[in-house]
Amino acid sequence: MLTLISPAKTLDFETPAVTDAYTQADFLEHSAQLIDQLKAQSPEDIGALMKLSAKLAELNVQRFHDWCLPFTPSNAKAAVLAFKGDVYSGLDAETFNDDDFNYSQSHLAILSGLYGLLRPLDLIQPYRLEMGTKFSNTRGANLYTFWDSIITDEINKRLAATDSQILVNLASNEYFKAVKPKQLNAELITPVFKDQKNGQYKIISFYAKKARGLMAAYIIQNKINTVDALTQFNVAGYEFVAAESNAQTLTFKRSEEAVANAK
Repeated sequence: MLTLISPAKTLDFETPAVTDAYTQADFLEHSAQLIDQLKAQSPEDIGALMKLSAKLAELNVQRFHDWCLPFTPSNAKAAVLAFKGDVYSGLDAETFNDDDFNYSQSHLAILSGLYGLLRPLDLIQPYRLEMGTKFSNTRGANLYTFWDSIITDEINKRLAATDSQILVNLASNEYFKAVKPKQLNAELITPVFKDQKNGQYKIISFYAKKARGLMAAYIIQNKINTVDALTQFNVAGYEFVAAESNAQTLTFKRSEEAVANAK
């Protein structure tokens, strides 16, 4: 089983990493091509492209200009520890032991607009480049055309390397659009998380993002490798609802009482 998650806008490069282990990302030569093109953009260009304030635009222009190879622990950080935000709050990789990190390396992948597909311990340098950014580049009008089949081909390689028959999609729609489902050599499963509010069950973004991280951690720490085992996920009050699930979508619900108890 291979699990996909999205990256995060919020980054933490100040807190020391909880592990000395690290790897190099597979597609740094592609990342470098994007960086070269991004370096040609002015703060005003970046602000307009990414809908950022002047301050954030300046910050990210500086990040592009500071980006340089080779990556080392002194100028970069493992992706799963550098990304912050709701998904990574649920994942809580800072609590992983060595076995968890080792397992995650071949069973968890992070989609990225700049890096393509990352293993958890792949080093990254600070950046902001969301997959949906309409950045015109030498390969096309946006990042989906830039990455084309590269990400999907790599996913298939990683599935084959672990003899995995299942791909669990815990990424956002924006990022999963970089994957070509018809070319995948695996059964695609997409979990959906609904929380009860005012008596109604609905997808609430904050809770759903954190639940994706919780499930990713559950898969890693319990070495989940079947769909049946995945339906046993019951962290933070979520329960599998078979009546609202099918072969492609697994629905998990959490009552208002469970939401309150989980806070």
